[in-house]
Formats: sequence, C-alpha cells, structure tokens
Amino acid sequence: MTTQSTSGRRRQALAAAAAVAALLTTAACNGGGGDGKDKKGAAGFDAANNKVASPSTKKGGTLKFAGAQDADSWDTTRGYYGFAWNFMRYYSRQLVTGKTEPGRAGTELVPDLATARAEISPDKKTYKYTLRDGVTWEDGKPITSQDIKYGIERQWAQDVLAGGPVYLRDVLDPKREYPGPYKDTAKDKLGLKAIETPDPKTIVFKLPSPNSDFEEMLALTSASPVRQDKDTKSKYGLRPFSSGPYKFESYTPNKSLVLVRNENWKQASDPVRKALPDKITLTLFSNADEMDNRLLNGDYHLDINQTGMSPQGRIKALKAHKGNLDNPVSGYIRYAVFPQTVKPFDNVECRKAVIYGSDHKSLQTARGGPVAGGDIGTNMLPPSVPGSEGQKYDPWGLAKNDGAPDVAKAKAALKACGKPNGFKTTIAVRNNKPVEVATAASLQASLKKVGIEVEIDKYDGSQTSGIIGNPSVVKSKNYGIIIMGWGPDFPSVQGYGQPLWDSKYILDSGNNNYAMIKDPAVDKLFDDYVLELDEAKKEQIAKNINHKVTEGAYYLPFVFEKFVNWRSSELTNVYTTDAYSGQYDFISLGLK
Repeated sequence: MTTQSTSGRRRQALAAAAAVAALLTTAACNGGGGDGKDKKGAAGFDAANNKVASPSTKKGGTLKFAGAQDADSWDTTRGYYGFAWNFMRYYSRQLVTGKTEPGRAGTELVPDLATARAEISPDKKTYKYTLRDGVTWEDGKPITSQDIKYGIERQWAQDVLAGGPVYLRDVLDPKREYPGPYKDTAKDKLGLKAIETPDPKTIVFKLPSPNSDFEEMLALTSASPVRQDKDTKSKYGLRPFSSGPYKFESYTPNKSLVLVRNENWKQASDPVRKALPDKITLTLFSNADEMDNRLLNGDYHLDINQTGMSPQGRIKALKAHKGNLDNPVSGYIRYAVFPQTVKPFDNVECRKAVIYGSDHKSLQTARGGPVAGGDIGTNMLPPSVPGSEGQKYDPWGLAKNDGAPDVAKAKAALKACGKPNGFKTTIAVRNNKPVEVATAASLQASLKKVGIEVEIDKYDGSQTSGIIGNPSVVKSKNYGIIIMGWGPDFPSVQGYGQPLWDSKYILDSGNNNYAMIKDPAVDKLFDDYVLELDEAKKEQIAKNINHKVTEGAYYLPFVFEKFVNWRSSELTNVYTTDAYSGQYDFISLGLK
C-alpha cells in the first residue's frame, strides 16, 4: 500500500505518461522510410507477421534465445506463461496441437501423438484416440496411453504442482472426486475413471458433460505425457523427461537453459516438428535494455518472452534495424473494468459516462502508441479469437474521430445516471506496471474534463489476486475502475472470456470477473457454446457473447495490443502464430 499523498501520486503518474510520450515521439521520428531492409540481409519490417520469412529446410546450428524472465515452471503441468508453452513443444508432445502455419491457420488443430483427431461419440461425451507408431521417450521406450493419462492426472495434484491450467480437471472431474496420482490408492496410480486406457496405444476420455473446446484443452502442454518412473514431482520442472525432438542438457534457474537433440526422436513419428537446429540455448538477463543491446549486436536470435522490446531498444531498432522487426497483434486486450459492486457503477449510464468521456487516442499513446501499443480497442474479443470482428465492431464509436472523447454523450449519460455534476471514484493500478500507471494518468486527465474526479491508487502488483481479485477488498477500497489486461489460454471465447464474464467464475479470492457480471443471458450463451461442435455456430455464439458484454458497458477497452519484436537475420522459417497470441512459432525456427 502506497503512503504517497494523492497529489504526489498524480505527479508521479503524469511524469510516467510524459516519459512514455517522449519515447514514442522519438520512435516515430526514427522509424520511418524505406522498405525496412538493412545491409545485413534482414527480411524486412513485418516480413514474418502472419507470413513465413526466409523459408528453409536447412538443419544445424545453435538457436540462441535471450530472455528477461524465466518460465514460471518448465514442468508441463505447472507452467502458465505463453512463451513457456510455446517453448515446451521442443521437449513435449500432445495428442493434438496447433498447425505449424502462420496467423489464424496456426490455431487449427492437427494430430501429434495421435494418428488422427478424436473419434467423438454422437452424445459428444466420448473422445477416442489411437497413438502413432514409433513415438518414444528420450531413452527410446515407447510413449503409451498410460503415460498420457498419468501426465493429465498430475493436474489434480494442486497441493504439489500448483500454477498451471486445470481445464481438463474441471471438465473431466467437476465434483473433484479423484484425489490425484500422488494420493491414488490404485496400484498403477491411474485411478481416474474419466480416462480409459484399454491398451498402450488407445486412450478414451469420458466427459460427464460435453465441451466443444475439449480438444483445445488437450492441445495445451499441460496434457503432455509424463512417465511415472521419471516424475520427480515438485522438482520435475528442473529436468523434464523428453517426448519431443530435444532434451534438457542443463538448466540453471534465472540464468540459462540448454537443449540438445533427442537421438531417439524419429521424424517419421512427428509430422509437426522439423527440429532444424542442433542445439537450443536460453540466456536470461536481469536488465531488459542490456538484453536488447545484445540482440541488436547479433549475440542472440530472438527474445523468448515475446512481449516487445524495451522502449530504448525499440528506438534503436526502428532507427537502424527496422528490417529485423515485426509488429504483430497480440492476443491481449488492455482495458479498464467497472465493478458493479462499487457505486455508482451499478448504473449502466454512469459506466457509459466514463466510456464516452475518455480520450481514447491519449490512452493508446499511454500504452505505447499505434505501433508499440496497438490499435484503439473497440470491443472485448481479441482479434486472435474466432468470432472477433476487430475494429469493425465499435458500438461506442471509440475509434471514430481519431479516438477523441464525446463530451456531449458523456454529460448526457451523467445526467441519465443521476450525477449531472459528475462523481468521484478510484482507479486501481498495479505499482509494478509503469505503462498502466501512465494509462491511469491519461484516464484521470480526460475524465476530469467531464466532471468525474478520480484518485489513482497503486497497489502491490505481486498481490493482484488478493486485492483486485477479492471483491470485498475492491468494494471497501472504492475501486470503481480497475486497469488490467487479458489474453486467451486457447483461441476460443471459452478460453478467453469465460473466467471474465460467466457468473459461475465469480470467486471470493482469485476472482477475474472484476465487473461482477451476473447476466443470465451471458451465462446461457456460454452453456450453449460448450455444447456446440459446428465451428460457424461457435463463432456466432462468440460474437453474441462479445456484443452482450461490450454493450453492457462493463469495460472500457484501451487497445488490441501489439508488440515490436526482434527477429535475427540469421533465422529461417520465422512467422507469427495466433495459436500463441502473435508470438513466433518456436518449433519451426531454423538457421541460415
């Protein structure tokens, strides 16, 4: 909790906004002109954005990742960072996975360990797979259906392996009847009844209720096989046992990781991975500016974290190495959300007043501008999620007139909500996110012009789930506006929006439905979605959910977030994929 005065907080926030604006001005001045190519043979600006730059089948060399942040865990069950899921596919395989193709095509599921997509029963509750011939562990032993079942069962061991996604646990065992493999009394520790393994090459999932995204959940790395005799429980992330083309040679947390070829992996058994490099290294830095300088100097090939270069690194790169940069749309939306438990945000007209009274161009600038921040957000479904309409769907007119506030509509909304002279509220923002503080300052300044007085409260960003994730704390602190962002766990409205908008997901702690949406129509649409297998109908339901949520004025979207990411001139087969929210598809990368 900060002890700064209100005026001190305002000064600091405004200073942060000014610093961001200054950096943006420099980037804009230095970033223009030409085709983006440089003397070192870079493919060109945005050459790998949703398309393949430098295609090649050449094998060999060492692929060098740099990073400013280690994975939360390299254990396939425990990791929840998107870049870690992307990287884990070097040493883990799944029954199905995303296509190794650019853009939206990357979200299409294809067989991996399985010979084909699932055989689904007419009642949509049974999914059956057969494993490929020749799939082996790094010691040459066959990967079995029992290994896959055991790997999935580890999601139940949350007392030992907390941190990762638990979609499969929630779908397969909604009543939490299975105790997990470490407490399983069955001799083989495979007592989960919802998964059957009639033989080593057959696996059958029995769902209590249908869920149309079930295969998307099986494509997450948390559904990777784990062999019981190699499971070191809480220490597994230090040295996972490989089912993929590479295996761990060494790992020092927060310093380095080295993968080498798994000599028992067979290309004939893996239609997804080409395994072009001989070796893959990751070097971790405590200073992002130093890391960016090393990327620019050619010491490393790309940033594993895939969240954009630092402002200083971005300015240098746009000036001298624009041909090495891509500007993908991430899967994230950055936004403000209005908890309905905090007055006057229980009144839709008061929520509309904030939406209309905000300067959307200024908010975009605070986030990093159109290049490093993203396009002005107009609704709540990210472009990477099927059903998204992007800026075409703009019910509040947020992108009109270059994002200028609509003061007349804001004042009319204030009058309609019984607050013609405005009101006071508090913006909650994480203290470890300078860009969010700058965004809060922008919002504060524009709302003041329509009579809405806001105080900015910077809370401990490491305590998010216990502060803004606790509805009673939010209410007691009068947090009428919360600044946050969200991206999909998998590219569907369920994988993105259900934790945010379905009333079933409102929790006393660790809550993500900050708006406290309890709309029976929204809940019904999610119930319909999980039963629907037709892709076109699923997209329409996703659109309908987005319209309900956006037009409910529960959110003020800032940007459809974009990044400026570095791509070495030495890389081949580089492309961004919607399967990993606009990141480069790591497993396709090779070297010239």
